[in-house]
Amino acid sequence: MYLDFYGLREAPFSITPDPRFVFLSERHRDALAHLLYGIGQGGGGGFVQLTGEVGTGKTTLCRLLLEQLPDNVRVALVLNPRLTPIELLQSIAEELKIDLPGRRDSLKALVDALNAFLIDAYARGLRVVLIVDEAQNLSNEALEQIRLLTNLETATQKLLQIILLGQPELRGIVAQPELRQLSQRITARYHLLPLDEAETEAYLRHRLAVAGSAKFPFTRLAVRQLHRHSGGVPRLINTIADRALMAGYAKEQAQVGDSLVDLAAREVLASPLRRWRVPRLAWLALVLLVALVAAVWRWPAPSRVVPPPAEVAVAAAAEDELAAIEDLAELDEASRELAFTRLLAQWKLRAAEVDVAAAMRCAPTLAPGIFCLRGSGSLSKLDALGRPAVLRLDANGNERWAVLLGVGRERVRLALGGKTLDVARADLERHWLGEYYALWRAPEFLAGVTLRRGDSGPGVEWLRGRLVEGKYLQADLDGPALFDVAIEAGVRALQGDTGLLPDGIVGPETLMAVSGIGRDAPRLRRRL
Repeated sequence: MYLDFYGLREAPFSITPDPRFVFLSERHRDALAHLLYGIGQGGGGGFVQLTGEVGTGKTTLCRLLLEQLPDNVRVALVLNPRLTPIELLQSIAEELKIDLPGRRDSLKALVDALNAFLIDAYARGLRVVLIVDEAQNLSNEALEQIRLLTNLETATQKLLQIILLGQPELRGIVAQPELRQLSQRITARYHLLPLDEAETEAYLRHRLAVAGSAKFPFTRLAVRQLHRHSGGVPRLINTIADRALMAGYAKEQAQVGDSLVDLAAREVLASPLRRWRVPRLAWLALVLLVALVAAVWRWPAPSRVVPPPAEVAVAAAAEDELAAIEDLAELDEASRELAFTRLLAQWKLRAAEVDVAAAMRCAPTLAPGIFCLRGSGSLSKLDALGRPAVLRLDANGNERWAVLLGVGRERVRLALGGKTLDVARADLERHWLGEYYALWRAPEFLAGVTLRRGDSGPGVEWLRGRLVEGKYLQADLDGPALFDVAIEAGVRALQGDTGLLPDGIVGPETLMAVSGIGRDAPRLRRRL
């Protein structure tokens, strides 16, 4: 109805997954690159876990992944995972076009048929990938059955790569003690975050441009309100923006302001429950209940047997562990400032050098030679980078902040609200959203620089020296520095060692990794 009014050829904010309207933020591109590398060149097999809130674009990434797969990849895509283990294996076999005459109900026959297919595919130079969408709906039995499929392997690689796409609760599911074998086989965890305000505006402009708009109809305040109401979730952005344009058309307003966005959000989003009055009788019952509880509390308690000292110690340790985890939900809003203050202290930076408020904004350059990086990834990636980092946590829907100080095999060390705590890795992963902030030092001329093959200059000179110092490049320093094949190979090796995508391009994360070679910089504690 509003298309002609706003000069559009088609509806710009349909929630159908039209590939022409796909907008990839930096985080979406990073997630897709990691998925493609894991399938095309990873060779390690095992599991890749991609999580994100409803509507953040997981299924869109899955579609893009399928479109960009190499010709030597065979894919089994499971879209409805509410299946028994046998039904799940049947679905996988059907997706891979494995003939199962007369043996569809035998678990052993299904596994044998899949194993035979994987061996044959490996012999023909093919890679086999299983993608499970909405993986949070898999039962524990189905997850365990999928894990058993990864047991088939050669001396150098597993024969089945598995990608689990799911909502954030998937992280808690795989962290259960009974699924620890599966959790240990997840080689990459990536959490897809919503769009920030700048990305929300870019998203709106992109979709409107594809739909034929010559003029951006939303005011700056409207974009801000749209991001606030949607939380940066693309699906909600589409719904609210579409309704706001409809309201603008109905009121004949060529510019959609924040009031129209607020109106659209009230119509689209679920309204909170109304407050209800408590009847007087209910208050009387509550008073009587409190009096009864007080009377029982004051009643003399029976004598009890004191447990042996060893049992007391075990119980106390378990209680301390629980208290450490619960601290995540007890921190106040000051946790962010405390976290960045602690990070600056790790680098021995004074307030005169770097302001805490500036660090909290994480501008790419905080001061001459001092840089800040906002990235996303997994604990394994941060462990490989070896630098302390501020982590953004989700404590029962509340945003909290901590500093990662150490990473062990089973535990991590955090600075949390003024305390230093050791917690289980699985417990942290249930609360961490995958976003981190880290600092690094380097020459000032590297500000905003990206280096790739064919480049030259002081940046490449610095890069070459660091690679030689880290033994990623032979010490042949004759002639001007040129980013050639040898330097690119050294960069790829460094990226592989530090958990980065080995694309041979030196961006912010790779610059941070290079800057740490042989330098006096704070490191993560490893023995916990």
